[in-house]
Amino acid sequence: MQANDARLIRGAALPTAVAGVIAVIVSAVVSGLEGAIGAVLAPVVVVIFFSISQLVVSWASRISPQTMMLAALVSYVLKVLAVLGFVIALGNATFLDTRAFAWAVVACTLVWITAEVRLMKRMRIFYVEPGTTPPGVPERTGSTKSAARRPDGAP
Repeated sequence: MQANDARLIRGAALPTAVAGVIAVIVSAVVSGLEGAIGAVLAPVVVVIFFSISQLVVSWASRISPQTMMLAALVSYVLKVLAVLGFVIALGNATFLDTRAFAWAVVACTLVWITAEVRLMKRMRIFYVEPGTTPPGVPERTGSTKSAARRPDGAP
């Protein structure tokens, strides 16, 4: 994991945890203990799913841009399916309020995405390595001024 990845995960997980605490308090007041239990699960699910996606995309970015895009799409589809499975599995659970869980997941997801966008705007991450030549572009061996000189070295 690169330093930027740790900074992104940490910078998005902290506000999400704060939003989770607020969701637990609100859910406990509105729905009682069942609501609080549902709201406790929500930030845990959000942080785990988004952190896994960040790590997978980071790993794939070291291979190639195409692999990174494929990893992002596959991790997104798997996340949606996993959340769907989680919601279906907890659909008839009596120990938690599924509506409190759902609203807390939505709130925590919005906080995570907002924090991540805010961090990405402030971080200076190059999308092209400085000093490298893009694929398919011939490298220049000298400056344009030296190429315009006469063979005797005069300008």
